[in-house]
Amino acid sequence: MGVLITVLVVFAVAGLVLLALSVRNVQQYEKGVVFRFGRLLPDIRGPGLRIIRPIGDRMRKVSVQTEVLGIPAQRSITADNVTLTVDAVVYFKVIDPVKALVNVRDYSAAVSQIAQTSLRSVIGRADLDTLLSDRDHINAELKKVMDAPTEEPWGLRIERVEIKDIALPESMMRSMSKQAEAERERRARVIAADGEFQASQRLSDAAATMADTPGALQLRLLQTVVDVSAEKNSTLVMPFPVEMLRFFEHQSRETDGASEGRVTHRISRSARRTPRPAVPEGVVIPEPAIPSSAVPAPAIPAPATPSPAIATTFSLSGERVGSGGKRIGNRAEVARERRDNWPTRKDAEESLNG
Repeated sequence: MGVLITVLVVFAVAGLVLLALSVRNVQQYEKGVVFRFGRLLPDIRGPGLRIIRPIGDRMRKVSVQTEVLGIPAQRSITADNVTLTVDAVVYFKVIDPVKALVNVRDYSAAVSQIAQTSLRSVIGRADLDTLLSDRDHINAELKKVMDAPTEEPWGLRIERVEIKDIALPESMMRSMSKQAEAERERRARVIAADGEFQASQRLSDAAATMADTPGALQLRLLQTVVDVSAEKNSTLVMPFPVEMLRFFEHQSRETDGASEGRVTHRISRSARRTPRPAVPEGVVIPEPAIPSSAVPAPAIPAPATPSPAIATTFSLSGERVGSGGKRIGNRAEVARERRDNWPTRKDAEESLNG
C-alpha cells in the first residue's frame, strides 16, 4: 500500500511538472510562435494561457507594440556641398511575427542599420534649404526608402521617421545669420518706405482739404499752439502764415508796376513834346534812365541859357558825346550832362495838361 501511494505521488509530481512545462502565458501585446523540434508550426498563438508539448516544442514571443529606435548622428554632405550632422528617430512595429523571427536574426539592429544608410542617402540628394524648410518631404522620403526592404521581407512596418536635429558648421551658421539679418533689414526698409508713402498720400489729401477751406489751416495752427503749450514751455514760437507774406508780396508787385507805368507814360509824353536837334550821323541816342520809384522826380531849376534837351549819346567809336556834339571825358561830366538836360517838373506838368 505504501508503494502504491509512493508511485501515485511520483506520477502526480511528474504530471504537475509536465503541466508546468506545457503552459505558456502570452500577453495581449505579444504573439506566440511555436517551433516543434526546430520546425515552425503554422498556428500563431494569441494572448492567454497556451498549452504546448513539454518535450520538443519551443515558443518564441514577439511583441507587436510600436518600437522607438534612435538613429545615431550621421555626418553627410548635401546636394549643394554642405557638410552637416543629422540624427533622427524611427517608429516601427512587427506585423508578421514569423517573418520577423525567421527572415532576419535581429530585426531591431537591422532596422537601425538600414535607417542610417537611408538617412545618408536622402540627405545626399537634398539641398540645405530643402532640408531646413521642408522636413515633411524629407521624412516622407526616408519612410519610403526604409519601407521597401523591411515591410515585405522582414514583416516590419515603418510607421514614422522624424529628423530630430541638424547640426551645421559654425561658418555656415554665421553666414545664415547674416543672410537672415539682411532679409529682416530689407523687410524693415520696405515697410518704412511703404509707411512714408501712405503718410505722404494722407498729408497730400489733408493739404488739399485745407486748401479748399482756408479756415482749416488757422484751426490747425491753433491746435499746434495748444499742443506746444501743453508741455509748459517758457518760450512759445508762433509760426507766421506764409499766405500773408504772399499777399503782401503780390500787393507790392502790383503797386510797383502801376507806378512805373505812370512815370514812364509822363516822361515819354514830355520827351515827345521837347524838340531835339539834329544828331550827327553814326551817333546813337539812348533813352534817359527812368527811376523805378513811384514818387515823382523833384523840381530842378532850369538852366540860365535854355538849350534843347538831349540825352547823353555814344558814338560807334566808343567816345561819349554830349549836347551839341561835345565830347565828355569822365563819369562826372556824364552825370552833369544828364542832370542839366533832365526834364523838369514844369515840363512834365505842361505835357500832362497839354
